[in-house]
Amino acid sequence: MRRRKAKKITILPDPRFNEILVTKFVNNLMYDGKKTLAFKIFYDAIDIIESKIEDSVGLDIFKKGLENVTPSVEVRSRRVGGATFQIPTPVREDRKQSLAMKWMIGYSRKRNEKTMANRLAAEFIAASKEEGAAYKKKEDTLRMAEANKAFSHFRF
Repeated sequence: MRRRKAKKITILPDPRFNEILVTKFVNNLMYDGKKTLAFKIFYDAIDIIESKIEDSVGLDIFKKGLENVTPSVEVRSRRVGGATFQIPTPVREDRKQSLAMKWMIGYSRKRNEKTMANRLAAEFIAASKEEGAAYKKKEDTLRMAEANKAFSHFRF
């Protein structure tokens, strides 16, 4: 590698829960630098979860959902001798988290609830119960890697 390694930016924890994970999620949720609005949407979603499910901490359901959606392997395309193979590769820790967050946000935006906070809350609850579109995406990715296990010797 000719270039120097990029510096890791330190992310500050969020004000309400004092969690770095929440700040990372909000940074992915944010549009056009509107971080305050993104925090409001996230916190409203957590409050909706707590009102829907009694005897539960909203942050725990968010973490459980994120953990359930986190992929362990993914497939990458690789050209070998004129043919393109889908090669299963393990996912790095930081990419696992990033993929899970992006899937949760993407599929919650496609939901039919009225506000974004409601959509997020519904997606968190579904993911914590191992349901929902984001969890299905993880399962499909795993299934694809399983089907292409025969090509794993082409790993780079």
